[in-house]
Amino acid sequence: MTFDRAYDVVVVGTGAAGFATALGAIDERLSVLMLESTPKWGGNSAKSGGGMWLPNNPLMRRDSVGDSRAEALTYLEATIGDEGRSTSRERKEAFVDGVADFVETAQKYGMEFVRATEYSDYYPERPGGKIGRGIEHKPFDVRKIGKWWQSTQAPAAMPILTDDVWLLGRAWSTASGFRRGAQLALRTAGGLVRGAKLAGIGAGLMASFLHIVVVKHKADLWLESPLEDLVVADGRVVGVRVTHEGRQLTIGARRGVMLAAGGFDYNREWRRKYHGIDGSPSGAPGNLGQPIDIAMSHGAATELLDDAWWGASVAATSVSEPSFIVGERSFPFSIIVDARGDRFANESESYVDLGHHMLDHDKVGPYWMIADRRHARRYLRNYLLDPRAKRAMQREGVLFKADTLDDLAKLIGVEPARLTATVERFNGFARAGVDGDFGRGNSAYDRYYSDPLVHPNPNLGPLERGPFTAVKVVIGDLGTKGGVVTDAEGRALREDGSVIEGLYSAGNNSASVMGRTYPGPGSTIGPAVVFGLRAARHMADGE
Repeated sequence: MTFDRAYDVVVVGTGAAGFATALGAIDERLSVLMLESTPKWGGNSAKSGGGMWLPNNPLMRRDSVGDSRAEALTYLEATIGDEGRSTSRERKEAFVDGVADFVETAQKYGMEFVRATEYSDYYPERPGGKIGRGIEHKPFDVRKIGKWWQSTQAPAAMPILTDDVWLLGRAWSTASGFRRGAQLALRTAGGLVRGAKLAGIGAGLMASFLHIVVVKHKADLWLESPLEDLVVADGRVVGVRVTHEGRQLTIGARRGVMLAAGGFDYNREWRRKYHGIDGSPSGAPGNLGQPIDIAMSHGAATELLDDAWWGASVAATSVSEPSFIVGERSFPFSIIVDARGDRFANESESYVDLGHHMLDHDKVGPYWMIADRRHARRYLRNYLLDPRAKRAMQREGVLFKADTLDDLAKLIGVEPARLTATVERFNGFARAGVDGDFGRGNSAYDRYYSDPLVHPNPNLGPLERGPFTAVKVVIGDLGTKGGVVTDAEGRALREDGSVIEGLYSAGNNSASVMGRTYPGPGSTIGPAVVFGLRAARHMADGE
C-alpha cells in the first residue's frame, strides 16, 4: 500500500497508556507517531492524581516492604473475581508480571518515582491486601518541556504528591497535617529558588513522559489529529487514516497501532445507552469514544461498557466542572443523604463502591453532603477553594447554609423531621464509635482520610453545631472503564477470541483488568502503563 508517511508504531491517544507504549517502542528502537484528537495532550492522566497501583513493585523491594507475586494475585482474585475475558487469570498475571519491567524501564530513562507509603489498598482486610503499593512520580520541572506545557490537559503546576493529600486535608486542624502543609510550602519555595516550575501528581507524571518521548527522543506528536479509521490489509491492521492540519492522511504502522485514546466520558448518547445517566465526568472533554467505535466496526469485542470509575462529585455549576470528592466525604462531622434525607452507604468507602451504591440506590438523586461547622473549619474542601465557584454554587442551588437542621432541610426540599432523625441516629453512632448501619471507619482505607483527634472513631463526628451546610452531590466518575477486549499483550480480540493482528488497546480505551472494582490507589493508570509497555514489547517481537 501507499502511505503518506510510515512509522513502526502509531499510538492513538496521549494519556499514560499511550506514552507507556511510546516509551516501550523507544526502548525497542522503534519509530513512533502519537496522535491526539484535541488541542491538548495528556488525557485523563494529566488531570488525575497521577498515582499508579503497582503491586510487588521494585520500590517496595528496595524498602524491604513485604509483598509477592502470590499475594498480589490472591488480592486481585479476592477483589476482582471473574468479570469476563478482560479480568482473566492470564491478564491478572500479565499485569502483576509486567510491573517491574515498567518501573525499571521508566527509571532507566530518567523517571523518578516515590512510594505513597501510607496509602492502603482499598480493601486491605481482604486476603493479600497491603498498605503502600501505590507509586507516583516526583515533582517534575515542566520548564524542561518548553512550549508543550502550554497545551497540556493538566490544570496547573503544583509540586504536590498524592501522599500529601490525606494530610493536607487537615492541615490546620492536626499537627501532622500542618507539618505536611509546611513541607509542601518549602518544596514549592525550593523549586522557585532553583528556577524550576515543579508539577506533581498527574501533571508531573505526564510532563516527564513527554520530556522523554518527545523532547529527548524526538517522537512525533500531532495535536488536533483525530483518528478517522484503521487501514487493514490481508486481515491485519497496517495503518490509520487521520486528519492532520486540514488534510486527510494515510499513515503506515509497520509493527502495530495502539488505541489508547481514553473512554467515552463525554459522549452523552453512549452514557445514556450504557449507563442510563448523562454522566458528570472529571476527565478530558475529548473522550468521546470514537476509537472504541472504530475498533468495533473492525470486529473488536467489548466488555464493561456499562461501567465506569465511579464516585461522588459535587455538582457542576456555570463556572465549575463536577468536583470529585474523596477526603471531604470521609472526614468527621459530615454525612451523605439521599433525596429523602436518609443515609444509604458508608461515606468513607472506596469511591467506586460509593458510586455503585448511588447508582443502585437512586440514579436521579439529588444527594446531599450535610456537615456541621467543624467540617468547614477543620478540613480543606477543594470544591470551595475558588470564590467564583462558591458564589455560583450558592446562586445555582448547589450549596446551602442554615443555622438549624430544620431550616437546612427546607432549603434542600427534605422533610425536616426525617433529616433530623437521620442525623440523631448517626450522632449516636459517632458517640459510640461504631457505625451500626454501614460500618464507616471499620477499614484501614476509611481511616486513611480521617481525623486522629476525633474519638472514639476518627471517621465519625456528630453533626450538632450550626451553621450547617448542604452540598449537592451527583454520581461522578474518573472515566469510563469499558472498551476493547484485549489479551495479556494488549492485542485486540474478536468475539470468537481470535486476535485482530496489528491492533492493540490499553487504558480506558480497553476493558479494564480491574473489572467492576478498584483494588487500590492508581488502579486506572497502573494497568494502563503496564499493558502499554507490554504491547510495545510484543510489537517489537513481531510475532
